[in-house]
Amino acid sequence: MDFSRRFALKGMLGGSAVTVGLPLLNVFLNGNGNAMADGTPMPVRFGTWYWHLGMQRNIFVPDKVGAGFDLKEESAAFEPIKQHMNLLTNFTAYRDDCPLLCHSSGWIISRSGIAPKANGDNPGETLDITVSNQIGRTTRFKTLTATATGDVRDTHSYENQTTETVPEFSPIAFYQRVFGPEFQDPNAPSFTPNPKIMVRKSVLSGVVDDVKKVNAKVGAEDRARLDQYLTGLRHLERQFEQQLTKPTPIAACKAPKALDKETQPGNESSLITSRHKMMTDLMVMAVACDQTRVFNMSYSGANTTKPGYEKPHHTCTHEERLDDKLGYQVNASWFTRRSMEAWAYYVEAFSKVKEGDGTLLDNVFIQADTDVGYARVHSLDGYTAMTAGRAGGKVKTGIHVAGNGTSICRLGYTGLKLMGCDVATWGTKSNNNSNAISEILA
Repeated sequence: MDFSRRFALKGMLGGSAVTVGLPLLNVFLNGNGNAMADGTPMPVRFGTWYWHLGMQRNIFVPDKVGAGFDLKEESAAFEPIKQHMNLLTNFTAYRDDCPLLCHSSGWIISRSGIAPKANGDNPGETLDITVSNQIGRTTRFKTLTATATGDVRDTHSYENQTTETVPEFSPIAFYQRVFGPEFQDPNAPSFTPNPKIMVRKSVLSGVVDDVKKVNAKVGAEDRARLDQYLTGLRHLERQFEQQLTKPTPIAACKAPKALDKETQPGNESSLITSRHKMMTDLMVMAVACDQTRVFNMSYSGANTTKPGYEKPHHTCTHEERLDDKLGYQVNASWFTRRSMEAWAYYVEAFSKVKEGDGTLLDNVFIQADTDVGYARVHSLDGYTAMTAGRAGGKVKTGIHVAGNGTSICRLGYTGLKLMGCDVATWGTKSNNNSNAISEILA
Protein backbone atom coordinates (compact mmCIF):
# COMPACT_ATOMS: atom_id res chain seq x y z
CA MET A 1 0.00 0.00 0.00
CA ASP A 2 1.29 3.47 -0.87
CA PHE A 3 1.54 5.52 2.32
CA SER A 4 1.88 9.28 2.51
CA ARG A 5 1.18 11.89 5.14
CA ARG A 6 -2.18 12.50 3.44
CA PHE A 7 -3.25 8.86 3.82
CA ALA A 8 -6.55 8.83 5.71
CA LEU A 9 -9.56 6.67 6.51
CA LYS A 10 -12.69 7.87 4.74
CA GLY A 11 -16.27 7.62 5.93
CA MET A 12 -19.48 9.44 6.75
CA LEU A 13 -20.39 11.26 9.95
CA GLY A 14 -23.67 13.04 10.58
CA GLY A 15 -24.48 12.96 6.88
CA SER A 16 -21.22 14.69 5.92
CA ALA A 17 -18.22 13.11 4.26
CA VAL A 18 -15.23 13.11 6.59
CA THR A 19 -11.72 11.79 6.65
CA VAL A 20 -9.93 10.49 9.74
CA GLY A 21 -6.17 10.81 9.56
CA LEU A 22 -3.65 8.40 10.98
CA PRO A 23 -1.06 9.54 13.56
CA LEU A 24 2.25 10.90 12.29
CA LEU A 25 3.86 7.46 11.98
CA ASN A 26 7.52 6.86 11.22
CA VAL A 27 6.47 5.45 7.85
CA PHE A 28 5.35 8.96 6.90
CA LEU A 29 8.87 10.33 7.44
CA ASN A 30 12.10 9.77 5.57
CA GLY A 31 14.91 7.72 7.06
CA ASN A 32 16.36 10.71 8.89
CA GLY A 33 13.09 11.96 10.37
CA ASN A 34 13.70 15.43 8.93
CA ALA A 35 11.31 15.35 5.97
CA MET A 36 8.19 13.56 4.81
CA ALA A 37 8.56 10.19 3.10
CA ASP A 38 7.72 11.74 -0.27
CA GLY A 39 10.60 14.19 0.15
CA THR A 40 8.43 17.15 1.16
CA PRO A 41 10.41 19.14 3.74
CA MET A 42 9.05 19.90 7.18
CA PRO A 43 7.35 23.31 7.11
CA VAL A 44 9.58 26.25 8.02
CA ARG A 45 7.94 29.08 9.99
CA PHE A 46 8.82 32.72 10.53
CA GLY A 47 8.49 34.75 13.72
CA THR A 48 9.39 38.10 15.23
CA TRP A 49 9.97 39.14 18.83
CA TYR A 50 10.27 42.67 20.17
CA TRP A 51 11.71 44.29 23.27
CA HIS A 52 11.75 47.97 24.14
CA LEU A 53 14.63 50.40 24.72
CA GLY A 54 17.68 48.58 23.45
CA MET A 55 20.68 47.86 25.69
CA GLN A 56 23.90 49.38 27.05
CA ARG A 57 26.72 48.18 24.85
CA ASN A 58 29.52 48.21 27.45
CA ILE A 59 27.70 45.54 29.46
CA PHE A 60 25.90 43.75 26.61
CA VAL A 61 28.07 43.40 23.50
CA PRO A 62 30.51 40.44 23.57
CA ASP A 63 34.22 41.00 23.07
CA LYS A 64 34.50 37.97 20.81
CA VAL A 65 33.00 37.81 17.31
CA GLY A 66 31.96 34.49 15.78
CA ALA A 67 31.26 31.19 17.51
CA GLY A 68 31.82 30.71 21.22
CA PHE A 69 31.18 34.39 22.01
CA ASP A 70 31.33 35.63 25.57
CA LEU A 71 28.38 37.02 27.52
CA LYS A 72 28.28 40.26 29.49
CA GLU A 73 26.09 41.25 32.44
CA GLU A 74 23.07 42.32 30.39
CA SER A 75 23.27 39.33 28.05
CA ALA A 76 24.00 36.68 30.70
CA ALA A 77 20.46 35.28 30.34
CA PHE A 78 21.48 33.89 26.93
CA GLU A 79 23.64 31.18 28.49
CA PRO A 80 21.07 28.31 28.30
CA ILE A 81 20.03 29.22 24.73
CA LYS A 82 23.31 30.47 23.25
CA GLN A 83 23.63 27.40 21.04
CA HIS A 84 20.16 28.09 19.59
CA MET A 85 20.54 31.81 18.76
CA ASN A 86 22.70 34.38 17.02
CA LEU A 87 23.56 37.80 18.40
CA LEU A 88 23.84 40.71 15.96
CA THR A 89 25.48 43.92 17.18
CA ASN A 90 26.71 47.27 15.85
CA PHE A 91 24.20 47.62 13.04
CA THR A 92 22.53 50.92 12.09
CA ALA A 93 18.94 51.92 11.28
CA TYR A 94 19.50 54.70 8.71
CA ARG A 95 16.88 57.44 8.68
CA ASP A 96 18.54 59.49 5.89
CA ASP A 97 16.60 62.75 5.48
CA CYS A 98 13.73 61.68 7.76
CA PRO A 99 13.38 62.96 11.34
CA LEU A 100 14.39 60.93 14.37
CA LEU A 101 11.08 59.71 15.77
CA CYS A 102 11.80 58.59 19.31
CA HIS A 103 11.13 54.88 19.79
CA SER A 104 9.50 54.52 16.35
CA SER A 105 12.13 55.10 13.67
CA GLY A 106 14.30 52.13 14.67
CA TRP A 107 11.78 49.31 14.65
CA ILE A 108 9.88 50.66 11.64
CA ILE A 109 13.10 50.74 9.62
CA SER A 110 14.05 47.28 10.87
CA ARG A 111 10.67 45.79 9.95
CA SER A 112 9.66 47.69 6.82
CA GLY A 113 13.00 48.79 5.37
CA ILE A 114 11.74 52.38 5.14
CA ALA A 115 12.35 55.34 7.47
CA PRO A 116 9.07 56.96 8.62
CA LYS A 117 8.55 60.66 7.93
CA ALA A 118 6.22 61.41 10.86
CA ASN A 119 4.66 59.80 13.89
CA GLY A 120 1.96 57.43 12.74
CA ASP A 121 3.61 57.01 9.36
CA ASN A 122 3.69 53.31 8.49
CA PRO A 123 5.50 53.59 5.17
CA GLY A 124 5.15 50.02 3.91
CA GLU A 125 4.05 46.55 4.99
CA THR A 126 6.19 44.94 7.67
CA LEU A 127 8.23 41.91 6.71
CA ASP A 128 5.99 39.47 8.60
CA ILE A 129 3.16 40.40 6.23
CA THR A 130 5.42 39.92 3.21
CA VAL A 131 6.43 36.50 4.52
CA SER A 132 2.85 35.53 5.36
CA ASN A 133 1.84 36.23 1.76
CA GLN A 134 4.49 33.68 0.79
CA ILE A 135 4.02 30.90 3.36
CA GLY A 136 0.92 31.77 5.41
CA ARG A 137 -1.94 31.18 2.99
CA THR A 138 -2.60 27.51 3.75
CA THR A 139 -3.03 27.76 7.51
CA ARG A 140 -6.02 28.78 9.60
CA PHE A 141 -4.37 32.05 10.57
CA LYS A 142 -2.25 33.94 8.07
CA THR A 143 -0.43 35.48 11.04
CA LEU A 144 -0.79 35.51 14.82
CA THR A 145 0.30 38.54 16.81
CA ALA A 146 0.41 38.93 20.59
CA THR A 147 1.73 41.40 23.15
CA ALA A 148 2.60 40.77 26.79
CA THR A 149 2.19 44.43 27.74
CA GLY A 150 -1.58 44.15 28.12
CA ASP A 151 -1.95 47.14 25.78
CA VAL A 152 -3.70 46.57 22.45
CA ARG A 153 -1.75 49.49 20.97
CA ASP A 154 1.56 47.64 21.31
CA THR A 155 1.89 46.15 17.83
CA HIS A 156 4.88 46.14 15.52
CA SER A 157 3.15 44.75 12.46
CA TYR A 158 1.07 46.45 9.79
CA GLU A 159 -0.29 45.66 6.33
CA ASN A 160 -0.11 49.21 5.00
CA GLN A 161 -0.17 52.85 6.11
CA THR A 162 -3.60 52.60 7.68
CA THR A 163 -3.95 48.96 8.71
CA GLU A 164 -2.08 47.83 11.81
CA THR A 165 -2.20 44.24 12.97
CA VAL A 166 -4.27 44.16 16.15
CA PRO A 167 -2.45 42.03 18.73
CA GLU A 168 -3.93 39.63 21.23
CA PHE A 169 -3.24 41.20 24.63
CA SER A 170 -5.29 38.90 26.88
CA PRO A 171 -4.07 35.31 27.41
CA ILE A 172 -7.66 34.08 27.76
CA ALA A 173 -8.78 35.81 24.56
CA PHE A 174 -5.68 34.44 22.80
CA TYR A 175 -6.53 30.93 23.98
CA GLN A 176 -10.14 31.25 22.85
CA ARG A 177 -9.14 32.54 19.44
CA VAL A 178 -6.72 29.71 18.72
CA PHE A 179 -7.88 26.76 20.83
CA GLY A 180 -11.53 27.65 21.39
CA PRO A 181 -14.57 25.96 19.79
CA GLU A 182 -13.36 26.40 16.19
CA PHE A 183 -10.02 24.65 16.80
CA GLN A 184 -9.81 21.34 14.93
CA ASP A 185 -7.49 19.07 16.89
CA PRO A 186 -5.37 17.29 14.25
CA ASN A 187 -4.98 14.28 16.54
CA ALA A 188 -8.67 13.86 17.40
CA PRO A 189 -10.08 10.41 16.53
CA SER A 190 -13.00 11.90 14.59
CA PHE A 191 -13.81 15.02 12.62
CA THR A 192 -17.07 16.88 12.07
CA PRO A 193 -17.06 19.86 9.72
CA ASN A 194 -18.11 23.04 11.52
CA PRO A 195 -21.48 24.10 10.03
CA LYS A 196 -20.69 27.77 10.75
CA ILE A 197 -17.59 27.53 8.58
CA MET A 198 -19.55 25.75 5.87
CA VAL A 199 -22.05 28.63 5.79
CA ARG A 200 -19.27 31.23 5.73
CA LYS A 201 -17.56 29.45 2.83
CA SER A 202 -20.83 29.28 0.91
CA VAL A 203 -21.53 32.98 1.43
CA LEU A 204 -17.96 33.88 0.51
CA SER A 205 -18.17 31.88 -2.73
CA GLY A 206 -21.18 33.96 -3.73
CA VAL A 207 -19.32 37.17 -2.92
CA VAL A 208 -16.35 36.08 -5.03
CA ASP A 209 -18.64 35.37 -7.98
CA ASP A 210 -20.26 38.81 -7.64
CA VAL A 211 -16.88 40.55 -7.49
CA LYS A 212 -15.82 38.78 -10.68
CA LYS A 213 -18.94 40.10 -12.43
CA VAL A 214 -18.23 43.64 -11.25
CA ASN A 215 -14.61 43.31 -12.30
CA ALA A 216 -15.65 42.83 -15.92
CA LYS A 217 -17.50 46.16 -16.00
CA VAL A 218 -15.07 48.64 -14.43
CA GLY A 219 -11.97 50.54 -15.49
CA ALA A 220 -8.33 49.55 -15.05
CA GLU A 221 -7.82 51.37 -11.73
CA ASP A 222 -10.90 49.78 -10.18
CA ARG A 223 -9.92 46.38 -11.55
CA ALA A 224 -6.58 46.70 -9.76
CA ARG A 225 -8.39 47.43 -6.49
CA LEU A 226 -10.79 44.55 -7.03
CA ASP A 227 -7.91 42.19 -7.85
CA GLN A 228 -6.32 43.04 -4.50
CA TYR A 229 -9.68 42.49 -2.81
CA LEU A 230 -10.12 39.15 -4.59
CA THR A 231 -6.69 38.05 -3.39
CA GLY A 232 -7.87 38.53 0.18
CA LEU A 233 -11.12 36.68 -0.50
CA ARG A 234 -9.28 33.76 -2.05
CA HIS A 235 -7.10 33.56 1.03
CA LEU A 236 -10.26 33.38 3.16
CA GLU A 237 -11.57 30.62 0.90
CA ARG A 238 -8.39 28.62 1.46
CA GLN A 239 -8.66 29.20 5.21
CA PHE A 240 -12.25 27.96 5.22
CA GLU A 241 -11.32 24.96 3.08
CA GLN A 242 -8.55 24.15 5.52
CA GLN A 243 -10.99 24.27 8.44
CA LEU A 244 -13.44 21.99 6.61
CA THR A 245 -10.80 19.32 5.97
CA LYS A 246 -9.64 16.86 8.58
CA PRO A 247 -6.23 18.15 9.69
CA THR A 248 -3.18 16.00 9.13
CA PRO A 249 -2.14 14.41 12.44
CA ILE A 250 0.74 16.26 14.10
CA ALA A 251 2.65 14.46 16.83
CA ALA A 252 3.96 17.73 18.33
CA CYS A 253 0.46 19.21 18.69
CA LYS A 254 -0.88 18.98 22.22
CA ALA A 255 -3.67 21.49 22.75
CA PRO A 256 -3.14 23.33 26.05
CA LYS A 257 -5.67 23.25 28.85
CA ALA A 258 -8.26 26.00 28.83
CA LEU A 259 -7.36 29.16 30.74
CA ASP A 260 -9.98 30.10 33.28
CA LYS A 261 -8.36 33.06 35.04
CA GLU A 262 -7.36 36.36 33.50
CA THR A 263 -3.97 37.78 34.39
CA GLN A 264 -3.87 40.81 36.64
CA PRO A 265 -3.71 44.06 34.65
CA GLY A 266 -0.76 46.38 35.10
CA ASN A 267 2.71 47.36 33.89
CA GLU A 268 4.75 45.94 36.74
CA SER A 269 7.56 43.78 35.37
CA SER A 270 6.47 40.55 37.05
CA LEU A 271 2.98 40.88 35.55
CA ILE A 272 4.40 41.41 32.06
CA THR A 273 6.72 38.44 32.55
CA SER A 274 3.79 36.26 33.64
CA ARG A 275 1.69 37.29 30.63
CA HIS A 276 4.64 36.73 28.33
CA LYS A 277 5.14 33.18 29.60
CA MET A 278 1.46 32.33 29.18
CA MET A 279 1.25 33.82 25.70
CA THR A 280 4.56 32.24 24.68
CA ASP A 281 3.28 28.78 25.61
CA LEU A 282 0.09 29.40 23.60
CA MET A 283 2.01 30.76 20.61
CA VAL A 284 4.44 27.84 20.56
CA MET A 285 1.60 25.33 20.51
CA ALA A 286 -0.29 27.33 17.87
CA VAL A 287 2.78 26.99 15.66
CA ALA A 288 3.28 23.32 16.56
CA CYS A 289 -0.38 22.60 15.68
CA ASP A 290 0.11 24.37 12.32
CA GLN A 291 -2.53 26.99 13.07
CA THR A 292 -0.11 29.59 11.70
CA ARG A 293 3.33 29.72 10.13
CA VAL A 294 3.97 33.42 10.77
CA PHE A 295 3.86 34.87 14.28
CA ASN A 296 4.79 38.00 16.24
CA MET A 297 5.36 38.58 19.95
CA SER A 298 6.04 41.85 21.77
CA TYR A 299 7.46 41.62 25.26
CA SER A 300 7.96 44.99 26.93
CA GLY A 301 6.74 48.55 26.58
CA ALA A 302 7.84 52.03 27.63
CA ASN A 303 5.79 52.01 30.83
CA THR A 304 7.13 48.83 32.42
CA THR A 305 7.79 49.40 36.13
CA LYS A 306 10.14 47.93 38.72
CA PRO A 307 8.96 47.20 42.28
CA GLY A 308 10.29 49.84 44.67
CA TYR A 309 11.51 52.14 41.89
CA GLU A 310 9.54 55.28 41.13
CA LYS A 311 10.21 55.68 37.39
CA PRO A 312 9.00 53.53 34.47
CA HIS A 313 11.58 52.08 32.11
CA HIS A 314 11.40 54.84 29.47
CA THR A 315 11.77 57.69 31.96
CA CYS A 316 14.57 55.80 33.68
CA THR A 317 16.67 55.57 30.51
CA HIS A 318 16.67 59.38 30.17
CA GLU A 319 16.89 60.53 33.79
CA GLU A 320 19.02 57.96 35.62
CA ARG A 321 22.65 58.97 36.12
CA LEU A 322 25.48 56.66 35.15
CA ASP A 323 26.77 54.89 38.22
CA ASP A 324 30.18 56.37 39.08
CA LYS A 325 31.78 53.00 39.75
CA LEU A 326 29.96 50.74 37.31
CA GLY A 327 29.75 53.18 34.41
CA TYR A 328 26.18 52.36 33.37
CA GLN A 329 22.56 53.03 34.33
CA VAL A 330 21.85 50.40 36.96
CA ASN A 331 18.05 50.51 37.00
CA ALA A 332 17.78 50.79 33.22
CA SER A 333 19.97 47.72 33.00
CA TRP A 334 17.65 45.90 35.41
CA PHE A 335 14.80 46.33 32.89
CA THR A 336 16.96 45.14 29.98
CA ARG A 337 17.95 42.01 31.88
CA ARG A 338 14.27 41.14 32.40
CA SER A 339 13.75 41.49 28.64
CA MET A 340 16.65 39.17 27.86
CA GLU A 341 15.33 36.61 30.34
CA ALA A 342 12.01 36.75 28.49
CA TRP A 343 13.79 36.19 25.16
CA ALA A 344 15.56 33.18 26.64
CA TYR A 345 12.22 31.76 27.82
CA TYR A 346 10.72 32.31 24.37
CA VAL A 347 13.52 30.53 22.52
CA GLU A 348 13.69 27.68 25.02
CA ALA A 349 9.94 27.10 24.73
CA PHE A 350 10.32 26.34 21.00
CA SER A 351 13.30 24.10 21.70
CA LYS A 352 11.27 21.90 24.08
CA VAL A 353 8.75 20.76 21.45
CA LYS A 354 9.88 17.65 19.58
CA GLU A 355 9.25 17.66 15.83
CA GLY A 356 10.50 14.86 13.61
CA ASP A 357 14.00 13.94 14.69
CA GLY A 358 14.62 17.43 16.07
CA THR A 359 12.62 20.22 17.66
CA LEU A 360 10.19 22.89 16.57
CA LEU A 361 13.02 25.42 16.92
CA ASP A 362 14.92 23.63 14.16
CA ASN A 363 12.13 24.53 11.74
CA VAL A 364 11.58 28.19 12.61
CA PHE A 365 13.47 31.42 12.04
CA ILE A 366 12.76 34.15 14.60
CA GLN A 367 14.05 37.72 14.33
CA ALA A 368 14.20 39.78 17.52
CA ASP A 369 14.62 43.55 17.37
CA THR A 370 14.15 46.72 19.37
CA ASP A 371 13.56 50.45 18.83
CA VAL A 372 16.94 52.07 19.56
CA GLY A 373 20.63 51.36 19.92
CA TYR A 374 21.08 53.32 23.16
CA ALA A 375 17.86 54.60 24.70
CA ARG A 376 19.46 57.38 26.74
CA VAL A 377 20.08 59.41 23.58
CA HIS A 378 17.71 57.67 21.14
CA SER A 379 20.61 56.56 18.98
CA LEU A 380 19.99 54.41 15.93
CA ASP A 381 23.57 53.23 15.60
CA GLY A 382 24.98 50.43 17.71
CA TYR A 383 21.71 48.64 16.95
CA THR A 384 21.33 45.12 18.35
CA ALA A 385 19.15 42.21 17.22
CA MET A 386 18.96 38.46 17.69
CA THR A 387 17.84 35.44 15.72
CA ALA A 388 16.78 31.99 16.88
CA GLY A 389 16.15 28.72 15.11
CA ARG A 390 17.73 26.97 12.15
CA ALA A 391 15.06 27.49 9.45
CA GLY A 392 15.05 23.83 8.45
CA GLY A 393 18.83 23.61 8.38
CA LYS A 394 19.47 26.82 6.42
CA VAL A 395 20.84 28.75 9.42
CA LYS A 396 23.79 28.22 11.74
CA THR A 397 23.47 29.31 15.37
CA GLY A 398 25.72 30.18 18.28
CA ILE A 399 27.36 33.06 16.40
CA HIS A 400 28.02 36.72 17.26
CA VAL A 401 27.97 38.92 14.15
CA ALA A 402 29.39 42.45 14.27
CA GLY A 403 27.57 44.60 11.72
CA ASN A 404 30.27 47.27 11.50
CA GLY A 405 27.67 49.99 11.03
CA THR A 406 25.85 48.37 8.10
CA SER A 407 22.07 48.58 7.85
CA ILE A 408 19.92 46.51 10.19
CA CYS A 409 17.78 45.88 7.10
CA ARG A 410 20.30 43.21 6.19
CA LEU A 411 18.51 41.08 8.77
CA GLY A 412 15.13 41.67 7.14
CA TYR A 413 16.57 40.83 3.72
CA THR A 414 18.08 37.64 5.14
CA GLY A 415 14.77 36.56 6.66
CA LEU A 416 12.84 37.24 3.46
CA LYS A 417 15.27 35.21 1.37
CA LEU A 418 15.19 32.33 3.86
CA MET A 419 11.41 32.24 3.56
CA GLY A 420 11.54 32.08 -0.21
CA CYS A 421 10.32 35.62 -0.90
CA ASP A 422 11.27 36.88 -4.36
CA VAL A 423 13.10 40.08 -3.44
CA ALA A 424 16.22 41.22 -5.28
CA THR A 425 16.88 43.93 -2.69
CA TRP A 426 15.10 45.19 0.42
CA GLY A 427 14.96 48.61 2.05
CA THR A 428 15.16 52.13 0.62
CA LYS A 429 17.95 54.69 0.31
CA SER A 430 20.79 53.91 2.75
CA ASN A 431 18.91 50.86 4.02
CA ASN A 432 18.55 49.32 0.56
CA ASN A 433 20.64 46.19 0.36
CA SER A 434 21.02 42.71 -1.07
CA ASN A 435 23.65 41.79 1.47
CA ALA A 436 22.45 38.85 3.52
CA ILE A 437 24.09 38.12 6.87
CA SER A 438 26.17 35.33 5.40
CA GLU A 439 27.89 34.49 8.71
CA ILE A 440 24.73 32.72 9.92
CA LEU A 441 23.79 30.96 6.68
CA ALA A 442 24.52 27.26 6.47
